[in-house]
Amino acid sequence: MGYAMSRLEMDSELCDGDKTMPEAGSSKRASKSLDKLDHEIAQVTKLNSSPHKQLAKLVPGTQKLSVSPVKIYLPVKGPWLVDQMSTRAYVSQFSADGSLFVAGFQGSYIRIYNVEDGWKVQKNILAKSLRWTVTDTSLSPDQRHLVYASMSPVVHIVDVGSAETESLANVTELHDGLDFSSSSDGSYSFGIFSVKFSTDGRELVAGSSDDSIYVYDLEQNKLSLKILAHTSDVNTVCFADESGHLLFSGSDDNLCKVWDRRCFIAKGKPAGVLSGHLEGITFIDSHGDGRYFISNGKDQTIKLWDIRKMAPNATSYSGLRNYEWDYRWMDYPYEARDLKHPSDQSIATYKGHSVLRTLIRCYFSPVYSTGQKYIYTGSHDSCVYIYDLVTGEQVASLQHHKSTVRDCSWHPYYPMLVSSSWDGDVVKWEFPCNGEAQVPATKKRIRRQ
Repeated sequence: MGYAMSRLEMDSELCDGDKTMPEAGSSKRASKSLDKLDHEIAQVTKLNSSPHKQLAKLVPGTQKLSVSPVKIYLPVKGPWLVDQMSTRAYVSQFSADGSLFVAGFQGSYIRIYNVEDGWKVQKNILAKSLRWTVTDTSLSPDQRHLVYASMSPVVHIVDVGSAETESLANVTELHDGLDFSSSSDGSYSFGIFSVKFSTDGRELVAGSSDDSIYVYDLEQNKLSLKILAHTSDVNTVCFADESGHLLFSGSDDNLCKVWDRRCFIAKGKPAGVLSGHLEGITFIDSHGDGRYFISNGKDQTIKLWDIRKMAPNATSYSGLRNYEWDYRWMDYPYEARDLKHPSDQSIATYKGHSVLRTLIRCYFSPVYSTGQKYIYTGSHDSCVYIYDLVTGEQVASLQHHKSTVRDCSWHPYYPMLVSSSWDGDVVKWEFPCNGEAQVPATKKRIRRQ
């Protein structure tokens, strides 16, 4: 009940023009807050452990599931090869029920694998009008449609449920284009880095290279909202929870922002801002409770945030940089590794992985198979890193790939993680655990030597 009351109070404050959010506390107070972090996040996870109604429809019986007490143990088993392509992998994601897995590649291909049918390729999509690479994909909650984005304002949507295995854009199947640009001249003035379905499947939210957040109404088939959100590229955006009211965004201006759509029109500014990263933010993942989220940064850190600590405004802090650096082709300067933001509002920081060359992603581990006890991320050094959420300890480093791991995904119900890399490999890892979760039946697995 305390959680419910605090959420109600917080939501009312977000739209109250006479109130301001508390300023960032000192590092000492942040350290004390970590003492309560384990219990508080565990309680929030428990309160949010019931599957969404769409998932309950797809997987009968999931409504009765509770948070798993599973803890991973070393050594991790694997990897086993799922697929091998000749081009870089940029996207790797399980569907909400874990029955499908999506991998997006630079060579215009997006593959959807049927996990429960021996990882058979259910859909082989040849992307339309691809610019540079597939930057992001998202499956609709009912798993009937997939959207994919690239460095273009047009997002394409594909019918995943059709009988065709080969989906060649406008040859074997129609890939409808959803135009996120507000101009009518057809110019490709910006690209989209991040795109996500809302939980009800009625909207898409996107982050773009023109410093903006876009919301697209799929029922009305038109752009419903554009927010000039940051002062640099919006590399990542996501819904905070199932309500769809709150959005989280991260940018190359080093800031995380919280947006409340219920009062944006009236206020025209974010509900709050969180600062602490010294370099641009590559990805944000929500805990799903509308309160906590994590971000990956080019300062080589993951940070955990509590939006109750956000400030009403902030500016990008660059006072510590006295060097020229570009993460796309340079190593992170040694002298910058121990620098700290003077007004860091995060409540925990995780180090060890490498955020270089591309927009590397990080996630909370799933509710059902891990109780969200862990944080995991890809890395430029070819590994997948797993951290304990509360202690910050690195509990595993999965080593197999020969190049950058941009994305990876943990199965929502089984102790299994799939990673893909710029080397073109898609591989599966399994975790010995103290629970009784079982891996779905697959065909004979191929072990890489």
